[in-house]
Amino acid sequence: MAVKTYDPKGVVVSIGGSPISGYADGTFVNISRQNDTFTSVAGADGEVSRAKSNDKRGEMTLTLLQTSLSNDVLSALAVLDEKLGTGVVPIIVKDMSGLTIYFSGSGWIKKPADSEFGKEISNRDWVFELAEMEAFAGGVLIF
Repeated sequence: MAVKTYDPKGVVVSIGGSPISGYADGTFVNISRQNDTFTSVAGADGEVSRAKSNDKRGEMTLTLLQTSLSNDVLSALAVLDEKLGTGVVPIIVKDMSGLTIYFSGSGWIKKPADSEFGKEISNRDWVFELAEMEAFAGGVLIF
């Protein structure tokens, strides 16, 4: 039986063409669709029908260490978007260990990251909305 290896360092995130680094420990990317692809109803006689949603919006939370230089990139993007409306950018999340990829040609920061300061290094959570998110949740390749 082949051994499969996942390497979190191989998860590549690109926001508007800028590679992101300085991820927090633990879960550093959480990405999901906002709505179900299909909804269903059952009639009084038990007949089931389903409706396909064409709403492919997604949401991504990116968790960085407060010391990450990528916070500077994301803060600048958020400021420019708020002032000039120029913050709609392509967003890609790719696991280089396998075939998993999430992509949206149009994504934006929903609001600047909240901050906390204390004795230890804290995290910064950046929440993005993704329009027309394409998703493929693959496994890990065998090398």
